[in-house]
Amino acid sequence: MAVWIQAQQLQGDALHQMQSLYGQHFPIEVRHYLSQWIEGQLWDAIDLENPQEEMKAKRLLESLIQELQKKAEHQVGEDGFLLKIKLGHYASQLKSTYDRCPLELVRCIKHILYTEQRLVREATNSSSPVGSLMDSMSQKYHQINQGFEELRVLTQDTENDLRKLQHNQEYFIIQYQESLRIQAQLSSLATLPPADRQLREPSLLSKRATVESWLTREANTLQKYRLGLAEKHQKTLALLRKQQTVILDDELIQWKRRQQLAGNGGPPEGGLDILQSWCEKLAETIWQNRQQIRRAEHLRQQLPIPGPIEELLTELNSTITDIISTLVTSTFIIEKQPPQVKATIISEQQAKALLKNENTRNESSGEILNNNCVMEYHQTTGTLSAHFRNMSLKRIRRSDRRGAESVTEEKFTILFESQFSVGGNELVFQVKTLSLPVVVIVHGSQDNNATATVLWDNAFAEPGRVPFIVPDKVLWPQLCEALNMKYKAEVQSNRGLSEENLVFLAQKAFSSSCVNPEDYRNMTMTWSQFNRESLPGRNFTFWQWFDGVMELTKKHLKPHWNDGAILGFVNKQQAQDMLMSKPNGTFLLRFSDSEIGGITIAWCVCVFFIGERMVWNLMPYTTKDFSIRSLADRISDLNHLLFLYPDRPKDEVFSKYYTPPLCKLDLYLSTYFSSFLTWYIYIYIYIYTNYHSNGDPMLDADGDFDLDDTMDVARHVEELLRRPMEGQWSGQQS
Repeated sequence: MAVWIQAQQLQGDALHQMQSLYGQHFPIEVRHYLSQWIEGQLWDAIDLENPQEEMKAKRLLESLIQELQKKAEHQVGEDGFLLKIKLGHYASQLKSTYDRCPLELVRCIKHILYTEQRLVREATNSSSPVGSLMDSMSQKYHQINQGFEELRVLTQDTENDLRKLQHNQEYFIIQYQESLRIQAQLSSLATLPPADRQLREPSLLSKRATVESWLTREANTLQKYRLGLAEKHQKTLALLRKQQTVILDDELIQWKRRQQLAGNGGPPEGGLDILQSWCEKLAETIWQNRQQIRRAEHLRQQLPIPGPIEELLTELNSTITDIISTLVTSTFIIEKQPPQVKATIISEQQAKALLKNENTRNESSGEILNNNCVMEYHQTTGTLSAHFRNMSLKRIRRSDRRGAESVTEEKFTILFESQFSVGGNELVFQVKTLSLPVVVIVHGSQDNNATATVLWDNAFAEPGRVPFIVPDKVLWPQLCEALNMKYKAEVQSNRGLSEENLVFLAQKAFSSSCVNPEDYRNMTMTWSQFNRESLPGRNFTFWQWFDGVMELTKKHLKPHWNDGAILGFVNKQQAQDMLMSKPNGTFLLRFSDSEIGGITIAWCVCVFFIGERMVWNLMPYTTKDFSIRSLADRISDLNHLLFLYPDRPKDEVFSKYYTPPLCKLDLYLSTYFSSFLTWYIYIYIYIYTNYHSNGDPMLDADGDFDLDDTMDVARHVEELLRRPMEGQWSGQQS
């Protein structure tokens, strides 16, 4: 269903949010009458940060205007006449607005479409099994919106009171001037003859007494008005601070937490549209109240009346300044990690000192080239952004490492700073924010361990933690959740890690043979177990092994993993138990225990020489092997592999991935090679069975076959068996 059709069915706050997307910059009527055309264009194909894309944007603008004009021409009738004029006006308006900046039109429409899709998706999800969560979020949003409505009412109330106070004070000043005039007249009586003075003085004294009595009474009234207004402002500021706390300390922190998890492959953190609209409402309300407080201060200075109001206004002004300062500094965040404004790389210790407001003397831990960038305002989205297109790290200064800590465990962060003013230089803010932790490496070989550090930090850091404290150990289920999230993201697959897979990983991590998931529920895994200590009998850590599996699957095995053709997380003994009861030629694919980033084939066979059923494993294939020939083609080459466990014919599973033969010669060579391999394996099984006690250099440490042997080995086999192979091969050739 078209997005616009669904968007029109939104209700309540979602509908209000959708309507707020439109205005003079892009009229909602244009969206309505050109909905099909708009949704059919490839807006995402245009890179907004590439000036060379401007011609594409220009063509889209011209097409949009043409579509509007075409739509206008087809309007008939009385109503159609008015619509024709309106659409023609919109065509001229859009051309005038975006002709010099067509990329801004693309930015505007992308923002509109993205927000509409999100609102529709959220509304749709409210009726899904996670509806209760969505209902909870909707309730929270409703409470926030109610808070804004209450603030609006309070702010309007204080505005009315302020106007009334100003009116009364102006009238008071007029009467005060009148009292001065009367006093001047009384003073002038001294120059008159006594008879004239006695005639006029009683009337003026009576007027003066009346006016002074009124002024005294009105001064008390004005003081009460001022105190009442100050108390209302106190109530408004208390609610403002509460509302701001909910938005900044709850909603914004949760967004940052989702951003952390997105770094580990979690769902996207979502746009900042709602948060931005809330912060804009906060800023508008805060500024309105600040201006009211300043006007009240001006009225007090204009007419000083002794009392506590001066102290109250000073307190209110300090509070409102603190509130707006918190809003400005807290909402200077990084939407896309890591770049923004002026960038400096600092160490973990420097970050701690910064948050404690200790003087760091502008220290840094390295030199970043091209680390300054001018922020740009995007009118259509109401956002400021900065893009560091050529930023690079020139050098890094490392701190002394602790204990067994390696360079790939040392965390840095990018400090982003900016300075700007509010209210015409009335308030100047120095704002700073930190990126998520980064690890600086100098060689690709360090990437694996650096990724482990970042993954552990993203997964287990507490919101609002001191940089960059993370727990040294976590519960196994917590780690499972992080590994599953990362695996699905890296492999780009909806098929994650099953409960059986996680049990296998637990067995590997804890050197355990327990098969019940509950046995691992309360077990903890330390950082050292995760990526410092090697697995028993291996020269690599748990994470290095797991990361190798992800890389191999991502690069070469993704379609087979998605098809469910790879069991993967199965050890050698489990594979043997699974295959022994299956027909000859049944095989499965499992990740190698002995090699990082390897996958091996285990299959069952009846060795006719000795009349026994056995399960054998090939030496692991790695990225190097699959860069030469794919897994599917290698399985096709091996004729003794017949059924993928449990009973699926291999061609049914893998044939769609076979590389078509280029010619008959290729097919003949493949068949010839497959036949040779089959006989070679059978013969090798015989040798292994009879001569294994002497030690065999053709098997790896785990007893897996190496199929990359030379023809010298084949001749050696023939000699040992005294069984000519030419006849077998000639039969294949015929």
